[in-house]
Amino acid sequence: MTDRRSPLDDRHRALDAKMVPFGGWDMPLSYPSGTLAEHRSCRDAAVVFDVSHLGTVRVEGDGALEVLQRTLTNDLAKVAPGRAQYTHLLDPDDASVVDDIIVWWVDEHRFDVMPNASNTDGVTAALGTHDGVTAADVTATRAVLAVQGPDARAKLATVWSEAADVGRFRVATLEWRGVPATVAGTGYTGEDGVEVAVPAEVAGDLWDELMAAGVVPAGLGARDTLRLEAGLPLHGHELGPGITPLQAGLGWVVSWDKGDFRGRVALAAEKDAGPTRRLRGLATEGRRPPRADATVHHAGRQVGVVTSGNFSPVLGHGIALALLSPEVTEGDEVTVAQRGSELAGRVVPTPFVSPPGR
Repeated sequence: MTDRRSPLDDRHRALDAKMVPFGGWDMPLSYPSGTLAEHRSCRDAAVVFDVSHLGTVRVEGDGALEVLQRTLTNDLAKVAPGRAQYTHLLDPDDASVVDDIIVWWVDEHRFDVMPNASNTDGVTAALGTHDGVTAADVTATRAVLAVQGPDARAKLATVWSEAADVGRFRVATLEWRGVPATVAGTGYTGEDGVEVAVPAEVAGDLWDELMAAGVVPAGLGARDTLRLEAGLPLHGHELGPGITPLQAGLGWVVSWDKGDFRGRVALAAEKDAGPTRRLRGLATEGRRPPRADATVHHAGRQVGVVTSGNFSPVLGHGIALALLSPEVTEGDEVTVAQRGSELAGRVVPTPFVSPPGR
C-alpha cells in the first residue's frame, strides 16, 4: 500500500525534509537543520509539526456522549464542551491499550476523536454503529499543525490571534481565511502550545505564514525526543498489546465510578491482583543512549525491558522509559544490557524535563 501524503507534503519537500514512512503516511523525519536543532528550538522558542497523520474520527449525534462513555476509559463528565481529554481504548479481553486518544469535545453533540495514525480504522470500528450517532473518519479533509514551545503563542498571535488565545486543554471553533477550523490547547512535547485542524485546501497558507513569523519546522525525530524528555508514552512502545493503563502508570485516565466501559472487567481484575510491572524512567551515564528492547538488570537479575530510549539534548545523557518489576523503585541503581555491553543507570522520576512553571 502506498503511504498517504499530508496536505503539506509539497511544503516539506520544498524545505528538503527527510521523508520517512510512519503509520501508513510519508512524513518528515527532520529538516536540514537536524533533529537536535529542532528539539532545542521547541524548548527555547517555537516550532511547528505537521501531525496530519493523526486520525480524526468525528462522532456526532444526540447519543454521542453515551457511546464514548461506554467505549473509552476516562469520564467526559469531568469536562464539558469546549474542552479536550486524554483517554484510552482498551482490548475487552486483557485490557491492553488498543490506542491512547485525545478527545476534542467541540460542541454538545460533536466530538473529534484523535487516534494514532495506524489505529484510526480500529478506533472507528470500536465506536460501532448506533442509532442517531455517526462516527466518520474525516482525516483526509483536514491538516493538523502543532505549534509548540515557550514562544508558540506569541508567534502564532502575529498570524492568528484567536487561535493563540485557546487555553490549555481548551477547544474552540474558529475561522481561518473564512473557513471553519478547530483549535485545541494540546500537544505532545511537554511545552505549551496548540494544535490546529484546518481544511486541507488552506493548510499551506497557514504553514507559510507560520514560517514567515519565524516558527521553525520540526519533524518526527524531534517530536520523539521531546515527548521522551516529557515522559509521554508512545503507542507501540509504552502502550499496546499486553500493556495496560495500570502497567503504564496511567491509572488516572481510568474512571471507575462512571459505569461500564470496554475492557473494565479485565482491568479491574488486574487492579485487584496488582500489576506485575510498572513503567519507570531511567537515566543512564554518558551520551550513549539506551534503546528499545534492551534488558534492564538490578541486584544481579533481569527486572524489565526498555520501551523507549534516546539521548536527551537538554540533560546531555541517555534517558529511557522501561517496564520494570514493581519492587524496583526510584533511586535504585540498574544496568541496561545492549549489544554486548552494559550502561550504568538509575531509576528516576518522570518527566525528565519540565518547562519552567509547569
